[in-house]
Amino acid sequence: MNHPDSRITPAMMAGLALMLGAGQSLAAPLTDEQIAASVEATIRPLMQQQAIPGMAVALSVDGKQYLFNYGVASKQTNQPVDADTLFEIGSVSKTFTATLAGFAQAHRKLNLGDVASKHWPALKGSAFDGVTLLNLGTYSAGGLPLQFPDQVKDEKGVISYYAHWKPDYAPGTHRLYSNPSLGLFGYLAAKSLGKPFTDVMNDELLPQLGLQRTYLQVPAEQTGHYAQGYTRDNKAARVGPGPLDAEAYGVKTTAGDLLRFVELQIQPQSLSIDLQRAIALTQTGYYRVGEMTQGLGWETYRYPVSLRHLLKGNSTAMTLKPHPVTWLKPARLPPDTLLNKTGSTNGFGAYVVFVPSKRIGIVLLANKNYPNDERVKAAHALLTALDG
Repeated sequence: MNHPDSRITPAMMAGLALMLGAGQSLAAPLTDEQIAASVEATIRPLMQQQAIPGMAVALSVDGKQYLFNYGVASKQTNQPVDADTLFEIGSVSKTFTATLAGFAQAHRKLNLGDVASKHWPALKGSAFDGVTLLNLGTYSAGGLPLQFPDQVKDEKGVISYYAHWKPDYAPGTHRLYSNPSLGLFGYLAAKSLGKPFTDVMNDELLPQLGLQRTYLQVPAEQTGHYAQGYTRDNKAARVGPGPLDAEAYGVKTTAGDLLRFVELQIQPQSLSIDLQRAIALTQTGYYRVGEMTQGLGWETYRYPVSLRHLLKGNSTAMTLKPHPVTWLKPARLPPDTLLNKTGSTNGFGAYVVFVPSKRIGIVLLANKNYPNDERVKAAHALLTALDG
């Protein structure tokens, strides 16, 4: 039950064109001053309540960008957050990984319906003979856990773990959010393109997206812009190395660069046709869990969506517990959709949400890991203000 039909059909591309072409100007657009006041009224109390040292907020409204910086990038140096500040974005990185996989499919290097072992001989004879790339990209492989076990430290350990892993559920029947699932998805996508993941991201995908301040490893000359993160109990923290970390949660970027990525999700026409197809794949809904529809990386809702449904879809229960899924036949890209993704590392909290048909995108980056609920509430308040 792994549902391998993941082709980009003419109907899907037509749906993307309809969604992008339906970009509407706001019925009663806010002035720049009103937008700034809405951000101020939302973000200042959030930072105070959650003891967040610094935040960067980026909005795209009907094609116009707004960037707001608050607080400090480091409590030790009091360096202010600015347009160059780099934040860890945690699992928002998965949307980049998914784009790479879509790019590989557009180049006919893989098909999402392929079984995973086709692209890594080390997996042959394992459970991954029956798990598709689409299963990996949608957390429906059969129960891969949230994290690798502590004893998995290197590629040899990763191979051994996958070779001995046994699913708890038939592939395609349950969603269980998982870094080993999405991490393997990205690893195999890069393998199909003939390069290590970091190389193909740095050499091909990020440049083609026009992202100049987005990194998997922060270069030495940029370390002065790398924010210091803080845990929920206010201890300094930055992400450390881990198995398939680049693929699952490794991106560091600025609010402005991440907003460009969001704007390309809303209007990708300036990109190559292969990247447009890749974006269509990531935004396509493959199955439903309650009100949430799972894409590749992105998680989607029919718009407008209530705050209650958005909170439920981004809840701890959605992250930690298995959920039966209902596959969409065919997979589709409805025109009025909200797409979102949260991301966390020990010291950072990120949230991205956008509505293509309204041409609204919101990026919230913070150098503290604070609760998802608070990110969703803040972004929903901003979205409500922007959309009227």
